[in-house]
Amino acid sequence: MNVMQSNKKRIESVNDFVIKFANVNGTGSASANNMFAKSLFRMGLPVCPKNIFPSNIQGLPTWYEVRVSEKGYLGRRGGTDIVLSVNPQSMPQDIQDVEPGGYFIYDNTKPLDLRLIRNDVNIIGIPLTRICNEQYQDHRQRQLFKNVIYVGALAALLDMDFKVLTSLVEDQFKGKEKLVLPNIHALEMGHQWASTNLECPIGIRVESRDSVGDKILLDGNTALGLGAVYGGATVAAWYPITPSTSVVDAYEKYARRVRIDPGTGRRNYAIVQAEDELSAIGMVIGAGWTGARSFTATSGPGVSLMSEFLGLAYFAEIPTVLFNVQRAGPSTGMPTRTQQSDILACAYASHGDTKQVLLFPSTPRECFDFGAMSFDLAERLQTPIILMTDLDLGMNDNMSEPLVWDDDREYDRGKVMTGEQLESGEDFGRYLDVDGDAICYRTYPGTHPDRGAYFTRGTSRDEMAVYTERGEEYEKNMLRLMRKWDTIKEYVPAPEIVPCGKATDTGVIYFGTSEESSREALDNLAEEGVFLDAMRVRSFPFNDEVKRYIEEHEQVFVIEQNRDAQLRTLLMAEFEFGPDKLKSVLCFDGTPISARNIRKQIKAHLNGDNVTPLHRNIVASGAGDNQ
Repeated sequence: MNVMQSNKKRIESVNDFVIKFANVNGTGSASANNMFAKSLFRMGLPVCPKNIFPSNIQGLPTWYEVRVSEKGYLGRRGGTDIVLSVNPQSMPQDIQDVEPGGYFIYDNTKPLDLRLIRNDVNIIGIPLTRICNEQYQDHRQRQLFKNVIYVGALAALLDMDFKVLTSLVEDQFKGKEKLVLPNIHALEMGHQWASTNLECPIGIRVESRDSVGDKILLDGNTALGLGAVYGGATVAAWYPITPSTSVVDAYEKYARRVRIDPGTGRRNYAIVQAEDELSAIGMVIGAGWTGARSFTATSGPGVSLMSEFLGLAYFAEIPTVLFNVQRAGPSTGMPTRTQQSDILACAYASHGDTKQVLLFPSTPRECFDFGAMSFDLAERLQTPIILMTDLDLGMNDNMSEPLVWDDDREYDRGKVMTGEQLESGEDFGRYLDVDGDAICYRTYPGTHPDRGAYFTRGTSRDEMAVYTERGEEYEKNMLRLMRKWDTIKEYVPAPEIVPCGKATDTGVIYFGTSEESSREALDNLAEEGVFLDAMRVRSFPFNDEVKRYIEEHEQVFVIEQNRDAQLRTLLMAEFEFGPDKLKSVLCFDGTPISARNIRKQIKAHLNGDNVTPLHRNIVASGAGDNQ
């Protein structure tokens, strides 16, 4: 039988489910799984695809999860309704991931191990290997088209619009027409086999809707690279590291289109692959000192190496932009898994008394907007700007508002004294606060033949940039930098507050990629009569609005994806709140946090089950619900 025990209970839903593909890394499955997700998107359904892959090149298990939600939830829900497994190595785990009443679809060319069978799961077999062996002689074709065949079979099982799939293939292989017909043929084989041999559709179905509007599917790294182009960046220096490398790849792709003089062919940009992260950030700081808009992209290990140079940029007040696409650490950690675990390392990057500006985008649109904004902020504030994204946002396709740019927008170059101003006799002191906002004037090298020059150094100096080790001069400068920190609060993105509409003394704080799952969890809690206000933090330093929000609530849950509750620690350090005020909701298993995980941890706190935020059993109970 291809459908085993089909009379048992089954999940029934329309346009609301989670499907997970279990594949072998290096078999080309990601392209086929992405085709499935994009076809649903073209049917007008909000989708949330997540590629969960190992750090090796090939051979190990890999998973691709797609959340479909007509309600528009774009984070991980938790739990799996359908598993399509073509990897015997991970099959014991995969079948356990299926929700009771869910569907386990597998390659039944070989019989399923009887020890794996669950009586509460609908098991569906499709002879994928046999179909491929009969159809294709080439081993690579058998491997690649197996993935396309199961997408075709899914189209029948879920009652998808097959024409959407074929048109997607035509668009995907535009310019490579010889690949169109073979892929459509593979889709048709899968669809026909399932329609002929299986009960179609199953309890879970999809129907076309108009729930997407003008939204797009885009990964955050591409949006960051494009944001750097529109933000006026002309210099990129970096050392390759997962998961940030594609940021610079995207920057180069778009710079080639718009930064090459059509008359001369001269490139109006420079990209340097440095020998290491130290060199990369050094080049960026040097370029920023000369007046070029420059940036680097890295991840946690790179930030560790760059920290001394970041201290130089902070103390010498040199515009610097760093895009940090966070991954699981410490050390090399899990380089292909996601976390929000560099918060403290970046907020206080370098030794001594330093504070760095952080931006927290949550969507590709914000990656673009904040990416472009970073260069304005760096020059206006004369300090490093560290944009904190993560692998989930950076490398996965995310549904997003379209990218928008105002062609009349002018760059904010900050306080730069011109040659004319110097010639007129205006006083210039590089570290002299003349406007009362603690931001000083700078000059570009070569602005004037004999005025406006100064030494840039990371050692102590006075207001005129003259070297000194007098303690009072050092103290004066450091106090000015703290006043500048207060000025910075006026420029960075303000938090977003989402009141629940009910009287409540409890709130939540989240940031970055935790937003969508947090939003769903709060809706689920509200349906149970638990109402919580919400705030999304979008930057550090925190402004007074963040402080007021916390003060107005008896307790606030801080949702974040790391072990040590780093944002909570930062909030307590900056505002001196006690630990009883802020409660942690954590996930650090390397996968994006799920709505079910958040809901479970908050309810445990509210029920008094766990009063210590970092207690082991909180973490253990939460992690299981993240799958």
